[in-house]
Amino acid sequence: MFDNLQERLDGAFKVLSGNNKITELNIATSIKEIRRALVAADVNYKIAKEFTDNVKDKALGSSNVLNAVKPGELMVKIVMDEMVELMGGQAAGINIKANPGIVLVAGLQGSGKTTFSGKLAYYLKNKKSKKPLLVACDVYRPAAINQLTVLAEQVGAKIYTEPGNNNPVEIAKNSIQYAKENSCDVVIVDTAGRLAIDEEMMKEIRAIKEGLQPTETLFVVDSMTGQDAVNTANAFNDVINYDGVVLTKLDGDTRGGAALSVKYTVGKPIKFVSTGETMQTLDVFHPDRMAQRILGMGDIVSFVEKAQEQFDEKEAKRLEKKIRKNKFDFNDFLNQIAQIKKMGDLKSLMGMIPGLGKQLKNVDLDDSAFAKVESIIQSMTPKERSNPELLNMSRKRRIAKGCGRNIHEINVFIKQFDEMRKMMKMMSNTKGMNKMMQGMKNMQGRR
Repeated sequence: MFDNLQERLDGAFKVLSGNNKITELNIATSIKEIRRALVAADVNYKIAKEFTDNVKDKALGSSNVLNAVKPGELMVKIVMDEMVELMGGQAAGINIKANPGIVLVAGLQGSGKTTFSGKLAYYLKNKKSKKPLLVACDVYRPAAINQLTVLAEQVGAKIYTEPGNNNPVEIAKNSIQYAKENSCDVVIVDTAGRLAIDEEMMKEIRAIKEGLQPTETLFVVDSMTGQDAVNTANAFNDVINYDGVVLTKLDGDTRGGAALSVKYTVGKPIKFVSTGETMQTLDVFHPDRMAQRILGMGDIVSFVEKAQEQFDEKEAKRLEKKIRKNKFDFNDFLNQIAQIKKMGDLKSLMGMIPGLGKQLKNVDLDDSAFAKVESIIQSMTPKERSNPELLNMSRKRRIAKGCGRNIHEINVFIKQFDEMRKMMKMMSNTKGMNKMMQGMKNMQGRR
């Protein structure tokens, strides 16, 4: 995510390295590179020019005041501040204050609306203690209702459908009474994907909104479509005047143009970003945190928040006792892998840690990165998982056959696991947990 933009911006900042102060000459060269980086990221040229003009004015205005600050560091700070402002300044909340709150989800075909609807239900249920109802109003795509039904089951939410009714306006209106009868306090209406040029479909989404009077209307954008996504967002806003934007597929090969341009172009805030297929991978959009990630500073606040969401105090205390007694076993290890995977896309998580994102740029690291370790552990018997000391050569051979690995790979894994257990026992609880995380990262191995 944003790798190319980050690399180009780094190059722009290096122009100022080695200089004692900012001058019109060196700032002009740096600004030129920043503008090129933004245009290459599919940011509209007009927006890129206005952005860099603001950066230039602030840099030259600060050059005589902040002599103690290195020019490169000053430029990074100014660019970050402008980027935060460009993306909206601060996080925007979602309005669900009604009985029930109604969220209307709209967007293009294939933008990820249905998946987002499921993720939003999960977010509201688990993070806001709400009781969401998912409403299937996509009566055109054959698999849409089935997909939403599966997602509702996954997140533990109720779903409202009307088989045989092809009128989405009626379905949407009827769902409100159902929500009240079943004590659902938030209704999430998933609508059909449509093209901005499809006049009939645009009339339909307008009719749904007028009939529902939702407390929140969200427009879902596939971030990989770049500037086209921004143009489409503008066209939809003219029709339904939505409240905010959702950027999906940020874990894909996105250049960043949509994230940087949509607030400026449409005047509506980005409210959520989605980075994967699992229901947990939906985040509130924070412009300052996104700017930090684009500039290679990481996003440690979001990382800690994700870790805290998965933190179980009782489990941590139980684990601490086992570590102190050197009883940490393969079951515990497998559980820790599961907790990390629940936090979201692995490479995105690592990119949140300052300095680590650049190192992992060309590393093939995704949600299946732990597959090798998991397959080895899952090929053990319950008794072997609880008692690592039982693993003699005969058992190792059987495990190797069970997981499709060779005996050398099994030996390397078990040796690393033993070394990690010893280190964990020697350290305090906090330090031990940190070491365990690092040990788990090192043990992923090649898939």
